[in-house]
Amino acid sequence: MILGHEKALWFLFAVLFILVPAYIWCFTRKKQMLKMLAQTSLLSKINPSISLKKQIFKAALLIVGCVSIIIALTEPKWNPMPKKVKRSGRDIVILLDTSRSMLAEDISPSRLGRAKIAINDLMDTLRGDRIAIVTFAGNTTVKCPLTQDYTFVRMALDDIDTESTTRGGTLIGDAIRKATTEIFDEKTSKYKDIVLITDGDDHESFPGEAAEKAGQQGIRIIAIGMGDENQGSRIPITDETGKKTFLKYQGREVWSKLGADTLRKVAYASPQGKYLAVEPGTTLDLGQIYEDLIASAQKRELESLATMKYDEKFQVFLALAMILIICEALISERKKV
Repeated sequence: MILGHEKALWFLFAVLFILVPAYIWCFTRKKQMLKMLAQTSLLSKINPSISLKKQIFKAALLIVGCVSIIIALTEPKWNPMPKKVKRSGRDIVILLDTSRSMLAEDISPSRLGRAKIAINDLMDTLRGDRIAIVTFAGNTTVKCPLTQDYTFVRMALDDIDTESTTRGGTLIGDAIRKATTEIFDEKTSKYKDIVLITDGDDHESFPGEAAEKAGQQGIRIIAIGMGDENQGSRIPITDETGKKTFLKYQGREVWSKLGADTLRKVAYASPQGKYLAVEPGTTLDLGQIYEDLIASAQKRELESLATMKYDEKFQVFLALAMILIICEALISERKKV
């Protein structure tokens, strides 16, 4: 037997430490009050029709009825039966830029922070698709392989920050090549999407060539640019004293701009590729992007997911509780004459 809501068992403490002591106190108090009225030898003559055993029995019925209600609240299930659930979907790899320029705050709370929020929200929209997360800066790291376990994806996402990669810089091309060769199944030429989230800054990793090669394998790239394309934004950092300041290079503050041209080239190098810009004052809604571009695209049958189906049995305990409570109300405290 398994329980659907184990936390409901905490109500048993209310029965054990409130209801049972309350009955004990009532019986003890009643006995003390009767002793004050008359001697023990006279009590049976004064009120001979009251049965203490029946009173205790009625209390026991009510207590067991309450316990049965609590067990029903836990949603007990048994008789497990294996059941296979077929799923269809696409393979989606999210390439997330974790370079320091993604700390820029022209998009609230930051470019990286907004991207993580959007990816987390995306988990509520997916319909059986497999998803992977790859972070990149000066090198590329697979944080989560292709999976349908969205809980695991959320856990991996929580650990991502600008320290997720061990080397500075931004190598978009290397990230695309890693996803193409190490994440996707080379035997399948369809049903693949790369969602690239970056500010577009690249350090000569030839992203256009990498995107073109990915496109030849049937991989579609949806490039999402984060940031201001014109003015740009400073990159906040914390100095040794804990004071917030801004990143400098050769004594001058660094302003990070959106590299839109690079991202357009990357997106349009793949079949049906798409470039989207998330500028200051706008928001990133990956759920809507999924609905518009991915959910409607051709899908494939993924591996069947084996689940266990159980028979719900809370009705048994609920019916027992009702019978016990009705019986308690119908049983008289008086002895049969």
